[in-house]
Amino acid sequence: MSTPIVESEPAVAAELFGDRIELARRFTAALVAEGELRGLIGPLELPRIWTRHILNSAIAAPLFSGSVADVGSGAGLPGLVLAISRPDVRWTLIEPMERRVTWLNEQVDALGLDNVTVMRARAEDVGLEFDVVTARAVSAMRTLIPITAPLVKDGGELILLKGHNVPAEIDSAQKVLKKHRVTDVTVQVLGEDLLSEPTRVVRARVRA
Repeated sequence: MSTPIVESEPAVAAELFGDRIELARRFTAALVAEGELRGLIGPLELPRIWTRHILNSAIAAPLFSGSVADVGSGAGLPGLVLAISRPDVRWTLIEPMERRVTWLNEQVDALGLDNVTVMRARAEDVGLEFDVVTARAVSAMRTLIPITAPLVKDGGELILLKGHNVPAEIDSAQKVLKKHRVTDVTVQVLGEDLLSEPTRVVRARVRA
């Protein structure tokens, strides 16, 4: 059996994480060692683990403040990466699958992240409100908005990490956006000058 190819750490990683880079390295190493075995990432992700996943999440870190919920946190992308980057922000990682919750709690403990709470729950059942709600690679906008917008405080923000087809997703979600009082929807492209694969972020306000 051949040894899988793992992407080397890009030089820009240290720039993005600053004095938190060692924690980012430890988390990435754990994901490489156990991610596929535990069903957290697919076998094709290791050759682009930094570029496609770690840095893709970390580039958005400056956008967050206050209390943040990461819906469908899975392997900890973006939630754990962002919590490493921003120890000044309070993070709640919401994940319904027990094996993923176990992984998230293990990593929180191993990395000493005292700014993180892990909740085993579906987003619809959380019953809490946050300053900001985020999600990455969970579902299309029209199905994501109904499970994320209700968790945002009045006047708070959605910051959703999306793919290339996000303009079409927004067009298809117009009725849902209106129903859930989501306004001021914009798309930002982050890291064009730093990353080989820039990150697309949908930002929007939620009104009560």
